Amino acid sequence: MINRLAIAIRICIHFFMFPIGLPSPNPPPPTQEARPAASDVNNDSSITSSKKRKINSSEREDIDSISSSPKTTNYSSSSCTSTSQHIQKKLRFEDSVDFIGLDVKMAEESSASCSSNKMKTVFLAGGVGHHANGLTKTAGSTTFSNSKPGAAKKLVIKNFKEKPKLPENYTHETWQKLKEAVEAIQNSISIKYNLEELYQAVENLCSHKISAKLYKQLQIMIRSIFLFLDRTYVLQNSMLPSVWDMGLELFRFYIISDMKVQSKTIDGILLLIERERSGETIDRSLLRSLLSMLSDLQIYQDSFEQRFLEETNRLYAAEGQRLMQEREVPDYLHHVNKRLEEEADRVITYLDQSTQKPLIATVEKQLLGEHLTATLQKGLNHLLDENRIQDLCLLYQLFSRVRGGVLVLLQHWIEYIKAFGSTMVINPEKDKTMVQELLDFKDKVDHIIHVCFMKNEKFVNAMKEAFETFINKRTNKPAELIAKHVDWKLRAGNKEATDEELEKMLDKIMIIFRFIYGKDVFEAFYKKDLAKRLLVGKSASVDAEKSMLSKLKHECGAAFTSKLEGMFKDMELSKDIMVQFKQCQNLPGNIELTVNILTMGYWPTYVPMEVHLLPEMVRLQEIFKTFYLGKHSGRKLQWQSTLGHCVLKAEFKEGKKELQVSLFQTLVLLMFNEGEEFTLEEIKLATGIEDGELRRTLQSLACGKARVIHKVPKSKDVEDGDKFSCNDDFKHKLFRIKINQIQMKETVEEQASTTERVYQDRQYQIDAAIVRIMKMRKTLSHNLLVSEVYNQLKFPVKPADLKKRIESLIDRDYMERDKENPNQYNYVA
Repeated sequence: MINRLAIAIRICIHFFMFPIGLPSPNPPPPTQEARPAASDVNNDSSITSSKKRKINSSEREDIDSISSSPKTTNYSSSSCTSTSQHIQKKLRFEDSVDFIGLDVKMAEESSASCSSNKMKTVFLAGGVGHHANGLTKTAGSTTFSNSKPGAAKKLVIKNFKEKPKLPENYTHETWQKLKEAVEAIQNSISIKYNLEELYQAVENLCSHKISAKLYKQLQIMIRSIFLFLDRTYVLQNSMLPSVWDMGLELFRFYIISDMKVQSKTIDGILLLIERERSGETIDRSLLRSLLSMLSDLQIYQDSFEQRFLEETNRLYAAEGQRLMQEREVPDYLHHVNKRLEEEADRVITYLDQSTQKPLIATVEKQLLGEHLTATLQKGLNHLLDENRIQDLCLLYQLFSRVRGGVLVLLQHWIEYIKAFGSTMVINPEKDKTMVQELLDFKDKVDHIIHVCFMKNEKFVNAMKEAFETFINKRTNKPAELIAKHVDWKLRAGNKEATDEELEKMLDKIMIIFRFIYGKDVFEAFYKKDLAKRLLVGKSASVDAEKSMLSKLKHECGAAFTSKLEGMFKDMELSKDIMVQFKQCQNLPGNIELTVNILTMGYWPTYVPMEVHLLPEMVRLQEIFKTFYLGKHSGRKLQWQSTLGHCVLKAEFKEGKKELQVSLFQTLVLLMFNEGEEFTLEEIKLATGIEDGELRRTLQSLACGKARVIHKVPKSKDVEDGDKFSCNDDFKHKLFRIKINQIQMKETVEEQASTTERVYQDRQYQIDAAIVRIMKMRKTLSHNLLVSEVYNQLKFPVKPADLKKRIESLIDRDYMERDKENPNQYNYVA
């Protein structure tokens, strides 16, 4: 009798793994007791072993426990039988178990009544598997080698000599079980059989080459059960679809292909989507499952997508027409953006990715593409006028999604700039604020392009062209006003900006300056204003003046600024000359003389005016003239009294004051040292000042803010017969008082004179261009000559004016008409 049995088993197990995403079989029962095969007690040949089992992982490391309940083990000895304890293990069904080797060491205690057993054969449970489906495999004999009592015994298990055979009717019975299981799953009822048992049955059939018959009998399958069939037989036959694909095809053929079922399914899906678009809450997971089913069945595009896109097109076409009439453009744009986000979310949530492109294109076409022009005509001007940056950003983003949308927006952008700019330039009432409004408008459109239009180069270039178009609709005037605006900014009295702000402002003005055609007009007025600032000392900063000059030189070239640079050189040379003059001459009296020597070609043309200076002034003039001509022989000095200014020291009852006045104002005020009251005629006779200039001078002294003389009768204008007297009671909080010089203000005549000089200069430039071209080409037709002249000139010229210049050159024998062809010109050397 064996008291103790120690068993060491090494087992190699093939694990069965289900593919990811596929349903796995139902888990097997937790434990099952090993049942010994039924055999006759007297049968000493063999017993049927229990089915193959796999040792639980928790017990694999430990020695199998021995069951406490005794069971009979048969030995094939001649006359003795002994009882031993039967080995009981916790096992569970699995795919396959192969025994690589089985070693059993037995420690036997001597006892009993059988001492003659030199060899004993033991039949162990677990050596042969008796499967639940009735299939039995015959195990080979297992023997212990001869050993003495008490020695370890070695158990050797040999391979099968023959492959096990299937019992009769096994194929039919197995198929009936499989059929019942499939029908149970289809009817959503519980399965009578264990899934492992069904899986093992399929494996057995495939192992015995019944795969083809099983595949033909199978109509609908559950992939987790027939997976082994799918992995073996179907995989080896490339012409056969997988079991999963076959099931999908059968479902598609018998169920979804039914037009009534398909129509109701699609109608239900479209109804749910329509409700969601209307704002209702729906079961999105249901939609996702249904559409995923259609996609798996490969009927998504044919049965659903086409109808879905048609319904989407119909819905948004009607919605676009309705909302364009009901809503303002900003609200409509936000609605369109919301719809696009919703449709993109539907693609992510439950629609197929292949639907994204046609779906979004449909929404964009119906809500945007069909209403591009209407949207811009209705709301673009409003958005730009109110500077609605966020709405403009959204507008550009949405229009960028539609083919041709940016080009339509670009065209309306150009039209808006031209229309808005023309209202500023053409209206004479806005002349005083035109340049500042142009600068503000330029800043505004630059900001919109930078922030809203993503710095699109097409919009930048279009803006430049639009500015150039509207700013030149009014000939010459914008150039004049820009020059005056620069003069106002550079005057000494302008304390509105710091040096950095002034520099930025000049940069902005130069941008506007680039758009004007009449740059020579700007030069003429700028030069005249610069002369006043330099001569009267009204320039805010020499650095700012030179910075502006540098910008003009960089923009227009050295020839454009050569005269302006000459003006600065004259001022610097005049300072050096005055230092030398004061060092060499002992000036009589208490008058300080400062003279600026101006080169006539650099400075604006001034009309000389003869006035009656005081004898002391005349004597100083002669002294300086003798000094200067002594150093520069051959030159001629011409005194410009209109540009002179003085500082007078005056005594009033309140105290002493210094008056900063012009030369004409000085001559008038000095008369009151000789008398108390003078009439207009008397002052005119004594000073020799021109009548109009004298009236403006008296008006500045008697009618301005600083009234140092009285006028009788009191009025704003100076009339004949008015009398003037000194205001001894004059009071002012400042010690040095600057009396505004009305004569420095530009009159209409001066503007006309400046414009006329520009026109004359242009004629000279036209003549020079024509002669230059004809000298090079010798012979040229009229049209080609006009075309080349336009290319060389930097200012606009009317064809009639150009024709006059050609006729003038013909009269002066610079060129002649061809005798045979009057439309052709020949150069005359």
